[in-house]
Amino acid sequence: MHTVGPVWNGGNKKERELLGNCYHNSLRIANELNLATIAFPNISTGIYGFPKQEAAEIAIQTVQEFLRTDNKTIQEVVFICFDEENYEIYQHLEL
Repeated sequence: MHTVGPVWNGGNKKERELLGNCYHNSLRIANELNLATIAFPNISTGIYGFPKQEAAEIAIQTVQEFLRTDNKTIQEVVFICFDEENYEIYQHLEL
């Protein structure tokens, strides 16, 4: 599964909502395809410039909410961290 995240423009152009939608819509499609596992990279935190801490919080919150309310098939969500900084951020957030 692939999703394109928003470019960070200072946070005043609905970037947070758009990033959450990336995760939510991907999870919705995974359910429609009866997938049990889905993996996500650190969406928008590279050249798109989204602040890594904030992006990780949005990712985890959106996934947890979806799994509590709309999930039918997903059994595992994997977050792929491309650098040490993202890895450390995810390690310190409550999953």
